[in-house]
Amino acid sequence: MKKTLTTILLLILFEISYSQNVLEVLKKDHTLDSSKVILPDETYKRIDQVIVQILSNYHYKKLKPNDSLSSIIFDEYIKNLDNAKMYFLKSDIESFEKYRYQFDDFLVTGELTIPFEIFNTYKKRLSERIKYVNKCLQKEFDFSIDESFSPDREKAEWAKTPEELDELWRLRLKNDALNLILSGKDWKGASEVLLKRYQNYHKIILQYEAEDVFSLFMNSVTQVYDPHSDYLSPSASENFNISMKLSLEGIGATLRQDNDYTVVAGIVPGGPAAKSGLLQEEDKIVGVAQGDDGEMVDVIGWRLDDVIQLIRGKKGTVVRLLILKASDGPNAIPKEIKLVRDEVKLEEQAAKSEIMNIQHEGYNFKIGVIKLPSFYTDFEAQQKGKTDYKSTTRDVKEILKKFKEEKVDGVIIDLRNNGGGSLQEAIQLTGLFIKDGPVVQVKNMMNIIEVDRDPDPGIYYEGPLAVLVNRFSASASEIFSGAIQDYGRGIIIGENTYGKGTVQNLLDLNRHIPIAGKKLGQLKLTIAKFYRITGSSTQHKGVQPDIIFPSPYSADEFGESSQPSALPWDQIQPAQYEKYGDISKFIPLLIQKHQERTKKDPEYQLLLDDIEEIKENREKKVFSLNEKIRREEKNKAEERKKKKDEERARINKLDIKDKKEVDAQTSKASDYELKESTRILADLIIAKVG
Repeated sequence: MKKTLTTILLLILFEISYSQNVLEVLKKDHTLDSSKVILPDETYKRIDQVIVQILSNYHYKKLKPNDSLSSIIFDEYIKNLDNAKMYFLKSDIESFEKYRYQFDDFLVTGELTIPFEIFNTYKKRLSERIKYVNKCLQKEFDFSIDESFSPDREKAEWAKTPEELDELWRLRLKNDALNLILSGKDWKGASEVLLKRYQNYHKIILQYEAEDVFSLFMNSVTQVYDPHSDYLSPSASENFNISMKLSLEGIGATLRQDNDYTVVAGIVPGGPAAKSGLLQEEDKIVGVAQGDDGEMVDVIGWRLDDVIQLIRGKKGTVVRLLILKASDGPNAIPKEIKLVRDEVKLEEQAAKSEIMNIQHEGYNFKIGVIKLPSFYTDFEAQQKGKTDYKSTTRDVKEILKKFKEEKVDGVIIDLRNNGGGSLQEAIQLTGLFIKDGPVVQVKNMMNIIEVDRDPDPGIYYEGPLAVLVNRFSASASEIFSGAIQDYGRGIIIGENTYGKGTVQNLLDLNRHIPIAGKKLGQLKLTIAKFYRITGSSTQHKGVQPDIIFPSPYSADEFGESSQPSALPWDQIQPAQYEKYGDISKFIPLLIQKHQERTKKDPEYQLLLDDIEEIKENREKKVFSLNEKIRREEKNKAEERKKKKDEERARINKLDIKDKKEVDAQTSKASDYELKESTRILADLIIAKVG
């Protein structure tokens, strides 16, 4: 059972052999046939049926295809094709409506004609839109008149006529052009970029094969079951499998698709992106270029796989990315960054430590900090029988040994941005801080509950302990921090965690459907749920800190709760365990002291300003298309950022002469959350002694 319980795996961009396929396609002069009708391969019928059988019988929900499920799949498929409602007409949607309650029948029988027919209609509408784009961009827009654009069309109605769509696209193109002009291009340059952007996207869609359409449809099905279940096509499956190796090459980032954008889902510790400090979670990649002087290829609207092909490359080579900073909001101006592809080794993702010496309330404290990017273990070395294989628990144990020698007063485990990893490592790491007892409960789809216990009967570190988390701490991180909190072993500080309390397993479809000469993909499906020893699921709720730091992200915007198909929160019977201690009696005092400090802390006020600005930018729904107004907004935002950067540099005594290094240097030096966490832990130590 335990061998099948896998948590989130980091999908790292790596080098297999750099593929020039996408670039070569875009350089071809021949016209692709937009009228070509894509039909399903006969083998997809059997693959479809087996996937549905697996989902119905082995997914945690055990949902059988029915009319209700059919309706949700219908909406999900349309949304995946045209989320912004910028291609289909209302008449198209009305013509599809007769199939709304038939998708369950299609899945059972393996009949894929209608899903492919809907895609072919989408491709036709896309071709019509490209013709309009070419026509619209022949004449320069008038940026002096007062018009506005609303990119958020989630609740908008479908356009009734082609003329209504034309107007929507005119405003969209005008906004795109204005963004490019504000970034320094003239009209000629802006129009050329936009023409190439949409023509390139058109070419990519025209090259879709039956496998691409089948993958798109089947993922619309799996996503209805829950957000962590996926169908991996043969090519996607190959990428996933290679990404699980211990030594990988690339920029060290995980990506996801969000409408027309490629978004950074996570930064891999030890990789080029992490070391540079130039790329953060939720940043959007809108352009990719090779080398120091290669042409910047606009990738807005591209498929994720195609963007990844451009970003891949050999170790030591340069890739330039054009990004929209998440912190700048929807009105962000593109910024270019340069990264050197490199090997991301397990050692660089390992636990790191430092000792912070602080003066607090008349006392000197030595606080040991352990930065834990993931819950890792070298499975390959372990299977080979090597006794010195690397693992989270082994590395942390060595660090704690050094901390004891240095006589630290307390320890902070920093789990910020730790997306999970090995379940067993989370359990064993917990065991270093408690004597014995259960750590996590796991309930599978058969409602069988397994209690995983601390395998070590002793306590390796008994001193004061704090765990620092944020919204990006997930899965195994939530198991560890939840157990520390439930045992009363340490204080949890930071933002509410992600709330991923589900377990996935990966199935190789080649073993289930032997089709001669056909390479199949894989199915990742949710098979179990995690529960704390109190009986509460970590799903949705995650772990709520004892001392809460402000966050720009709410659960509805980022986290498990932002996913409509996420499994619900529930609870089971608590496990039998004995609390280590009672920290709760100190919490009110710690909160009071924390709040008193923050009122007078200039760095904390800057943090609040940043959060408020990010929220305001995200909440903005309507954008002016008047160049004068937008320039004023841009100048104000840049001036505000400049003043805050200068203030942070002053507070942290930084002398930054290179403007390009401001973001990277200030983010590394100005870690308010960590500094305040050391003070909170010091407060706890004083309170216990006093």
